Amino acid sequence: MDYRNREEIWQLVCEYTPSEQLRKHMLAVEAAMKFYARKYGADEIFWGNLGLVHDFDYEKFPERHPFHGLEVLTAKGLPEEFLYAIRAHADYGDPAALEEKYREPAPRTRLVDKTLYAVDELTGLIIAVAYVRPSKKLADVDLQSIKKKWKDKAFARGVKREDIERGARELGVPLDEHIQNVLTALQHAHETLGV
Repeated sequence: MDYRNREEIWQLVCEYTPSEQLRKHMLAVEAAMKFYARKYGADEIFWGNLGLVHDFDYEKFPERHPFHGLEVLTAKGLPEEFLYAIRAHADYGDPAALEEKYREPAPRTRLVDKTLYAVDELTGLIIAVAYVRPSKKLADVDLQSIKKKWKDKAFARGVKREDIERGARELGVPLDEHIQNVLTALQHAHETLGV
């Protein structure tokens, strides 16, 4: 499999992910990763496809995510620099992994690793905010509405706000700026996301 071929990546995502909601999450992460790739002058295809595929194994193998997916992607010949970022977006290792390198968490050392971690949870929060707007549209979401919902711990309680804060710190981007960046990315992708 060619990691630069978005169509192949999307086919794999669809094969493993029946849930439209989870597919939408991966499309949102793709959009945020492409935004940051442009901002940092990085490879937009690499970063975008990484965001698109990062959770493809979650629905079928939640207890082994992302390690089952890494095994699949390794067998498909994806390069280590691609696989590493997927591994690094998890704060845990897989003690039962056959390969020793998967037993411990992978440090986020590269900008792409930090960015994937930083945008992952945040995309879910922003889309949840859009869903509670009367229009259910990202166009009607702003930084203030996100910050208001952020404070409500009962809202989108599955979103780990501490991971979003840690991700922004690791990126070296102020939290409000990071939220605005990801919101802008998702607003530009609203047609793809259907929100």
